[in-house]
Amino acid sequence: MMTVNAHLEWMNTNGISGVQCELDELLMYQRYIHLLNTKPSSNVKHHLSGQYLAKTKGRGMEFDEARHYQPGDDVRTIDWRVTARTGKTHTKIFREEKDRPIFILCDLLPTMYFGSELLFKSVQACHLASLIAWKAKKNGDKVGGLVLTKQQLFESKPRARQQALLHWLNQLVQGHQTLSNKKGGSASPSGSADSLKSLPQHFENACKHLRQVAHPGSLIYIISDFQNMSEQALQHLFQLQKHCEVNACAIYDPIEQALPHYAGNNLAITDGNKVKVISSATQIAQYNDNAQKRFFTQKQHLQQFNIKWLPISAGLPLHEQL
Repeated sequence: MMTVNAHLEWMNTNGISGVQCELDELLMYQRYIHLLNTKPSSNVKHHLSGQYLAKTKGRGMEFDEARHYQPGDDVRTIDWRVTARTGKTHTKIFREEKDRPIFILCDLLPTMYFGSELLFKSVQACHLASLIAWKAKKNGDKVGGLVLTKQQLFESKPRARQQALLHWLNQLVQGHQTLSNKKGGSASPSGSADSLKSLPQHFENACKHLRQVAHPGSLIYIISDFQNMSEQALQHLFQLQKHCEVNACAIYDPIEQALPHYAGNNLAITDGNKVKVISSATQIAQYNDNAQKRFFTQKQHLQQFNIKWLPISAGLPLHEQL
């Protein structure tokens, strides 16, 4: 485990501010692709040929096994050597090969523009989205995605070319610049409560669009703090996982899990609009307990729909967690 000083040295060496997101730090993740496993972990759910061996058997090119001939089997697949050796008719069974595009939804809504220790959640989200894209390129997969900001939804079609990957990284950088631009009102603590109430609708629209554009059989990564998850958005993800493998990458800040130890008399916390003063250990324990319950509820809601849950802290470098 790296120390605090080692974390700061890592950031300085790689030109990482933790607040802004630059292209150079996303290019850095080429050397960390060995830490991520993107192999299919469930049945591939579509029927196009490609480079992945599906768990379902069919008439592909990769030999799987020989079994007794059954009525209806194609006579062209009879294994004459095994048939001659055993005296019983056997047929060859093959594994089908599948294409599997990788699609990433990177949430850069205002709730992601927060960090108390190492990185802002939004920066960590961009780092993870970059790592997934580099891993896809290494495997020869097509990669595309959506970058969700308060102002708009950037879309990148799934492609396997290096130029398409660089276009995706540039969209992440531009999306983060939109988020951190105070002129747009995204990062301003004085944003109105009505403006914040609209965020679940933005997230729901992104999930709906993802459901429309993601190809059947795709590997989906949703990178978000899921603070704007609504019941409608959850239903879109439920429908999506019926024909895609969906992974929920939950980006969180350590202070959202537990308040730091504080020896003073009062501790003030704010959501940007309201300020709450905590003055006792009991109140701190209650806050920590409520925070853990919220996090567990998010996890439970997604896992009940067969969506995988991967928690990622913004308080540690990504490569250290993976």
